[in-house]
Amino acid sequence: MPSQPLTIGPHTVQPPVVLAPMAGITNAPFRTLCREFSGGKGLFVSEMITTRALVERNEKTMQLIHFDATEKPRSIQLYGVDPATVGKAVRMIAEEDLADHIDLNFGCPVPKVTRKGGGSALPYKRHLLRAILKEAVSGAGDLPVTMKMRKGIDDDHITFLDAGRIAVEEGVTAIALHGRTAAQHYGGTADWDAIARLKEHVPEIPVLGNGDIWSAADAVRMMNETGCDGVVVGRGCLGRPWLFADLVAAFEGTGAPKAPGLREVSRVMLRHATLLGEWIGDESRGVIDFRKHVAWYLKGFAVGSEMRKRLAVTSSLAELEDGLGELDLDQEWPAGADGPRGRTSGNNRVVLPDGWLKDPYDCAGVSEDAELDTSGG
Repeated sequence: MPSQPLTIGPHTVQPPVVLAPMAGITNAPFRTLCREFSGGKGLFVSEMITTRALVERNEKTMQLIHFDATEKPRSIQLYGVDPATVGKAVRMIAEEDLADHIDLNFGCPVPKVTRKGGGSALPYKRHLLRAILKEAVSGAGDLPVTMKMRKGIDDDHITFLDAGRIAVEEGVTAIALHGRTAAQHYGGTADWDAIARLKEHVPEIPVLGNGDIWSAADAVRMMNETGCDGVVVGRGCLGRPWLFADLVAAFEGTGAPKAPGLREVSRVMLRHATLLGEWIGDESRGVIDFRKHVAWYLKGFAVGSEMRKRLAVTSSLAELEDGLGELDLDQEWPAGADGPRGRTSGNNRVVLPDGWLKDPYDCAGVSEDAELDTSGG
């Protein structure tokens, strides 16, 4: 399915596939892996950066916004709830040439974010959303500003069509919609019809679809069914950075790459852990950070619970390599290894500031204190 290129400001994204920002996951090493598999094609967004922490030059945050020299365009996702702080952060990025594209997070459903009125809670406050977008777009200069959002807070508080219209009016370059409410978290099935409705509602700018893309075939089907201009892949590439090779092949109409066997998967695991150690500057800490990825990479393979546990507590590359070497590495890609990974819980109560739902146009009670002081979700 040869596709139309996706245009985000001066950047052409072909094929139109975007790695979703994921806290603690889409750091520079993981983006490097995904980019290697895609042959450099696509757009790979940093994990969520808190605007207050960026403005204050928090040490951890300054490391998170480090891009590999080969990353082009450099794409940062910002989280913020205070228009002035968002404006300062965006101007800092533009003036100091820290990135080539800025994405704003209005999709995160986790309680520590929504409790402050941020993430997926924020678009309910229409005036606040508009104020943040106005500050971001005016501060960004020539840099394109995009946003990622959900359908709304819950089925009784749907916001995505209003938010889309406000985004167009304020000069946002493209919108990504996750077809779930905040209350759904990652449960149930993503509502792709909502993506189609948003595309009809804001024909002026590209709309990207997000939610339940576990394979390249899912991405093609989403484009066909919704008419969206591109896809954003999040949990589908957990333990599957080669999904980007599949996506490129599907969109360019070349033959699908052969699914990797366990030998190749173990090689990718070691490379991922090695890159993390190099990025952190400490091999052991890199392997420890890699532990969360082990179960995702090994999903579906016959590994055994004891070995899974052992691999999940390794703290050196040698230990990880030895453990992987004891597996039956001749296993082919297992049937049923695709499908949901990562968080799948759903129908959680959304934690909101007191009185948040009383008036969608009242912004009282939101201040820069609501900014998280650390980045990464």
